[in-house]
Amino acid sequence: MEVNNKTAPVTGQQDQNTISLDLMNRMKLHGMAEAFRESLAGTTPQSMTADTFLSMLLAREWDYRAQAAIARLTKNAAFRYKAYIEQIDYATNRGLERNQMERLATLDFVHKAQNLFITGSSGTGKSYLACALGHEACKRGFRTFYANAPKLLGALKVAKVKGTLETELKKIER
Repeated sequence: MEVNNKTAPVTGQQDQNTISLDLMNRMKLHGMAEAFRESLAGTTPQSMTADTFLSMLLAREWDYRAQAAIARLTKNAAFRYKAYIEQIDYATNRGLERNQMERLATLDFVHKAQNLFITGSSGTGKSYLACALGHEACKRGFRTFYANAPKLLGALKVAKVKGTLETELKKIER
């Protein structure tokens, strides 16, 4: 007979720490389990009060989940480049101003439901800038979709032929 991991009883044949780690993993508290495992290997528990230790475990779980959410948003956005605002080179003469990029990085245009069009000559880094802003949006919890114009128009053309244009537009809008 198969045992359900979520309803299987906790057995007392293991030591308390192993049981705790097993329960944390079964409840999908992976960040907390990792912090607890690290604390068992070191001297952290002896130097902390119970409430401080619990606070540390919860903070680690929170960080783990936040990082997982950012990774998921970034993966789903399908960025062309791993570009970040901090890595933009302003020394190259492309007509790019640091002040303007810092204002765009606040993502106020997203909060105001405004569009952003990045134009310029071929090879000037438009896609790179779009990916950098997209990564910033993912870090702040926004669902992001990356596509260059030919890819986007091609997808819309295929959707129109298939008769799923409305569905595709709603997907892009989300």
